Amino acid sequence: MARSKAKHKLLLEHADGRDLTRLAEYERVGGYSSLKKAIKMDRQAVIDELLTADVRGRGGAGFPMGRKASFLPKPEASAKPIYLVANADESEPGTFKDREIMVRIPHMFVEGIVIASHAIGASAAFIYIRGEYLAEFEILRDALEEARRAGLVGGNVLGTGWSLPIVLHRGAGAYICGEETGMLESLEGKRGQPRTKPPFPAISGVYASPTLINNVETLATVPKILELGGAAYAKLGVENSTGTRVFSLSGNVVRGGNYELELGTSLRELIYDIGGGIADGRELKAVIPGGSSMPVLTADQVDTKLDADSMVEAGTMLGSGGVIVLDDRCCMVQLGLRVAQFYQHESCGKCTPCREGTRWMVDLLRKIEAGEATQSELDLLLDVCDRILGNCLCPLGDAAAMPVASYVARFRDEFQRHLDEGGCPFGGESTLDHVMAPVDQHHARRLAEIEVPA
Repeated sequence: MARSKAKHKLLLEHADGRDLTRLAEYERVGGYSSLKKAIKMDRQAVIDELLTADVRGRGGAGFPMGRKASFLPKPEASAKPIYLVANADESEPGTFKDREIMVRIPHMFVEGIVIASHAIGASAAFIYIRGEYLAEFEILRDALEEARRAGLVGGNVLGTGWSLPIVLHRGAGAYICGEETGMLESLEGKRGQPRTKPPFPAISGVYASPTLINNVETLATVPKILELGGAAYAKLGVENSTGTRVFSLSGNVVRGGNYELELGTSLRELIYDIGGGIADGRELKAVIPGGSSMPVLTADQVDTKLDADSMVEAGTMLGSGGVIVLDDRCCMVQLGLRVAQFYQHESCGKCTPCREGTRWMVDLLRKIEAGEATQSELDLLLDVCDRILGNCLCPLGDAAAMPVASYVARFRDEFQRHLDEGGCPFGGESTLDHVMAPVDQHHARRLAEIEVPA
């Protein structure tokens, strides 16, 4: 696994050379001291530290954690129990940092869950973990059992009389269950489909009770905020994007992996100074900065800072921190087709714009790639994207339309060449050819199996 390069390492500070999956080793480096500090604090005082730290969610939406916690009713004023749900589904292509946190520092994640649960007065917590994460599940299960035996979770936490059972729930492999309300439906044993909002989970979440939902990295950050203090934590990073984040670097880069960096670090530093530059000595063509659902950046935007405001100014978003590097061999039409196929497959089908729109996107992109599309069909692709954006119950439709629309907007000439030259100008040399060919062959076989009425 890649090593952190942060000037101020917080999450991965002691992860190199130590087995922090073991409770005793984690405690040797100060583990659970933040919980012992927090448990003696008033609940609102803990939330105030989160508000002062201004830590934004690390799962994709980037909503401030302290503000989200503040939306929940006080336990003494709530007619229903209050719950915390940790989103460990991590389904966004290009993102793999939560799994490293669970593998290397599971107790920091658990400690963050207990602190946050104390802050909101939760009576139980749930961890919804991606079904494919078997090793991560087993490591986390063992960590929870160690913490339970030590009186850190479960009944009578640290002798306070407060009990916090933590349920570890394995998902069943659906991207839509990474969306918070789809996850709640799945957690309750229902089909994973998004709910209509409002009401929001802070009012009616799991089992129709007030629920705080945060992802793995966000919760794992909580112990460090309590250790440093919210004001000191807020000094790291930049305004409106405080602290550090673990960025998942992949694609056509020499040293891919997870790297913990202060927010505000430039893409150039991550890709070239830390990641070793573009593989095989090729030229940088584009960067996807926050997982496959984010709009793309061009090579001349490589000095953009990795923080929320800088990304928005550049026309994209920080998302889940999955930085995908694309070299000059990458066909953007093929990339668009691959992205659209993924989201078409993962659409739950509940919303008409998403269900039908993703199918239209795939069909149009396949025709453009084959050089069989007309000029009007390229324009129609953008029209389909417009009809999806903002018209779905959850962000999955936007996740399909936003990146594809950005590929056309920023690489229009490349799409036009497919039309003008009657096929892909890369002639089978795109870095995506080896992954697209099996998909297209499968599609061709399926078409051949369809019986057309005479």
